[in-house]
Amino acid sequence: MTIERTDPPLAADEATMLVAYLDYHRDTLRMKVDGLSADQLRRTHPPSTLTLGGLLKHLALVEVSWISEVLHGQPMGEPWDSADWDADPDWELHSANDDTPEELRQLMDDAVAQARRGIDEALSQGGLDHLSVTASRRTGEQYSLRWILLHMIEEYARHNGHADLIRESIDGATGE
Repeated sequence: MTIERTDPPLAADEATMLVAYLDYHRDTLRMKVDGLSADQLRRTHPPSTLTLGGLLKHLALVEVSWISEVLHGQPMGEPWDSADWDADPDWELHSANDDTPEELRQLMDDAVAQARRGIDEALSQGGLDHLSVTASRRTGEQYSLRWILLHMIEEYARHNGHADLIRESIDGATGE
């Protein structure tokens, strides 16, 4: 499967621009893992233990954590709710080695679809100024949807850089 990625618009309103950039980075990660086998998704680029499969699962967690749990105050759902986070705070990164490429891609697709619905709901209820149900543990303040979207773009951009290095170490593929 070839992943199609759409460049964000050069001019648009703020909400459209932020969501477009988030989609762009989501598709960038999908491009980085496209066509890889289970073994390739488990490979590391030493000395790091990070894998592309782990990144897929981590960013699926980021999607449901920030949008479902923080923004809307809803349970994240499975597999997140039954994970033993106390035993392994990086459970999603480590357990990805037990998942098939199809399971990881489906988990990511489902998380993105769930997040899109949650983002659309928040935009319709208050726009980018819509406040989260859950407050920051550090400050006690609620997050705006604007802050959450910018944070998610930053999270994807950082991890897409990791994905670049890991993918190149697997098969030499480079690119955007």
